[in-house]
Amino acid sequence: MFSILFPGQGSQKIGMASEFYNNLDYVKEYFSQADDILKKNLTDLILNGPKEDLDQTENTQPAIFLVSYSIFKTLEKETEFNIQDAKYFAGHSLGEYSALCCANSITFEQTINLLKHRGVAMQNAVPKGEGGMVAILGVEIDQINEILKNNENKFNCYVANDNSIGQIVVSGKLDSLELLCKILKSKEFKFIRLPVSSPFHCPLMKNATEEMKQRIYNTEFKDPEIDIISNVTANPIKKSDEIKRLLVDQIEKPVRWRESVNNMVKLGVDHFIELGPGKVLSGLVKRINRNVKLNQVSTFDDVKIIKNDRLK
Repeated sequence: MFSILFPGQGSQKIGMASEFYNNLDYVKEYFSQADDILKKNLTDLILNGPKEDLDQTENTQPAIFLVSYSIFKTLEKETEFNIQDAKYFAGHSLGEYSALCCANSITFEQTINLLKHRGVAMQNAVPKGEGGMVAILGVEIDQINEILKNNENKFNCYVANDNSIGQIVVSGKLDSLELLCKILKSKEFKFIRLPVSSPFHCPLMKNATEEMKQRIYNTEFKDPEIDIISNVTANPIKKSDEIKRLLVDQIEKPVRWRESVNNMVKLGVDHFIELGPGKVLSGLVKRINRNVKLNQVSTFDDVKIIKNDRLK
């Protein structure tokens, strides 16, 4: 039993999906549609950069979705692999929008539009240079929660991503993160300051929530054809009203990826297929459970591997 995974911000790179774009007319059409909807040349940005522009949240979010969607449609059209056989779709943060679109809960155009505004809203929720994120490695989430609780009067930091065993991401204002890093250093915990300009998935995103709430509720969602694993609850969801509510909550709530993977395994999933740029989610899954089968699909060769596996 398999699940399809869709990556989030951080997986982008210049030239992603170029093989698909250069060889498949329908992929060119998806890229052209995205350019028209966004009223900007996202295609050139994805294929040629510059990287600093692609890394801007307002560009990254629709770009990663566009690439993931194009790869999904390629797998659907070019192989006998039946996507509808998937037990669940799951996406990391913006990847949840990719999952919903590929499950026919929202249209391609709706998804591009929502992510366009989501990216801008999240980028602008906190003034540039005032917020950030820190990844903490080799530490359990309970240890981080204890540190945050014991120091809540000194600074305000929040768990933003429970990514895997030993990888927790914390968001906060820069001065708060500086104090947190001093504590982490004193405990000899490994940590990395992430190259992002905003503290995602925490209460500091309140302005983004307000900006996106009406846009999400005014968008027509259908019940997805495949159950979606929610970032907020780490459990399957299938009703459109519940999906809307949780997408609003998702902006300020932590991404519960470790729990999501564990819950899918408990529900019978033993094979995960990551569709989109990079292998970030596959790496996280491997840390969470080494007994599951993993595939990443980001090139033509990856598509062939999936095709051959299914035809055996």
